[in-house]
Amino acid sequence: MAKKLLTLGMFIRLNQDKIDPKGLSQAVKVLKDGGVVVYPTDSVYAFGCDMMNPKAIEKLCRIKNIKPEKSTFSFICADLSSLSDYCKPISNPVFRVMKRVLPGPYTFILEASSNVPKLLKQSRKTVGIRVPDNAICKELVTVLGNPILSTSLYNNEDELINYFSEPELIYEKYKDIVDLVIDGGYGSIYPTTVVDCSKDEIEIIREGAGDVEKLEL
Repeated sequence: MAKKLLTLGMFIRLNQDKIDPKGLSQAVKVLKDGGVVVYPTDSVYAFGCDMMNPKAIEKLCRIKNIKPEKSTFSFICADLSSLSDYCKPISNPVFRVMKRVLPGPYTFILEASSNVPKLLKQSRKTVGIRVPDNAICKELVTVLGNPILSTSLYNNEDELINYFSEPELIYEKYKDIVDLVIDGGYGSIYPTTVVDCSKDEIEIIREGAGDVEKLEL
């Protein structure tokens, strides 16, 4: 059951096998109100906000201590049906690869369409697309009505791994700077595999939780 703690942030538990509608509704309300949440994915836990809310994006950038135009945020989508809304047309071979491995722990870098909020546009005009194999992610995006702007808690090798995988430790670390932490169970310690598909050939930018052998055209 969702509950508010005596701190700046909130902490709720959601079971992805049977998601509590009240807890889900509370999380979506935080997103719609411009809040930043920490939520589980099929890789490490991540920060997220409503990609259509400029103030929420600015808040997320402050938390990550980066400028919006230099951000490398990803869009969390429920499935591939909304791909054309945020990306320029992609080749059939690339689409087949995405369909093969998604949902899964991959981030695909694609050319951004004109629908991507101007605040997010970078000089290289690309966007990272994620379709995580996680029911909580899918339901958050579905009920919100548009993708979630996302960036993992993973920063560098020096930080304690437990902060990326144990929800209660995540809460203790971030409770004063985010609006909500969702406990969706113990998370992975491995970030996504990042795949650049914005050029003529697929390029593996980072090997992570996703099997790179499945990415062959």
